[in-house]
Amino acid sequence: MAEARTGTRNRRTPRTKLARVSRVERLTPHMTRVVLGGDGLAEFTAGEFTDHYVKLLFPPEGVTYPEPFDMQRIRTELPREQWPRMRTYTVRRWDADTRELTVDVVHHGDEGIAGPWAAGVGPGDEIRFMGPGGAYAPSPDADWHLLAGDESALPAIAATLENLPTGARAYAFIEVRGPEEEQKLESSGDATINWLHRGGAPVGTALVRAVTDLDFPPGTVQAFVHGEAAFVKELRRLLLVERGIPRDQVSISGYWRTGHDEDRWQATKQDWNREVEAEQDQPS
Repeated sequence: MAEARTGTRNRRTPRTKLARVSRVERLTPHMTRVVLGGDGLAEFTAGEFTDHYVKLLFPPEGVTYPEPFDMQRIRTELPREQWPRMRTYTVRRWDADTRELTVDVVHHGDEGIAGPWAAGVGPGDEIRFMGPGGAYAPSPDADWHLLAGDESALPAIAATLENLPTGARAYAFIEVRGPEEEQKLESSGDATINWLHRGGAPVGTALVRAVTDLDFPPGTVQAFVHGEAAFVKELRRLLLVERGIPRDQVSISGYWRTGHDEDRWQATKQDWNREVEAEQDQPS
């Protein structure tokens, strides 16, 4: 996901918000829904984009911060290893009436930071976050929509399906581990939802095959393709190079990369993007 930056000479640290957990729901064996509320969301707003995201902040074990919490002061006065760890999650839903923010978190046992947090968090627990960011929303001008991703992109795909223009044609391809990870999804459009089960295959194998085999309808397509970086690279070539879809009609990015945590992936992502673009922009 893109990181928000302001200014050309100095980077301004975004303001943080403090949220309180309202409720937690286990959606599937590996997906947990956390609903956040509290007075800290009084000035929060979202809804322009269906890929809105927030960055949850997790202090390293044993580290506490003085109040009032000041991210700029933390970055200035504390060594980097004591800074909060950031983990990026899509805004699955924002309810402006109840002031509740919903995020769906993938978890794999004790792996990672946010997954174990979501598995153990309960009502009343607090967490700080920054955001929202975002850039994509389904266009009413498109003749049809292509949505493709793995579990990390599922919340954004689900939000997009719910916010399609009424009756808009869409094909969604969602790859998950197995049938137990499927969710019931609703759509305001005329959507064909394809669940793909990878089993023990590498992430994205089934997804690339399914999108490659799709008989593209005529007309202008708007595509949203996100998830593990390797399959995103393959589908980028398919859509932009082989299919010749204009770049401004495609939202495509690697949310994560196998073998990398988010800190390492974000540190190398811009270089990876440049390499992919240079490679795929070469004449065939």
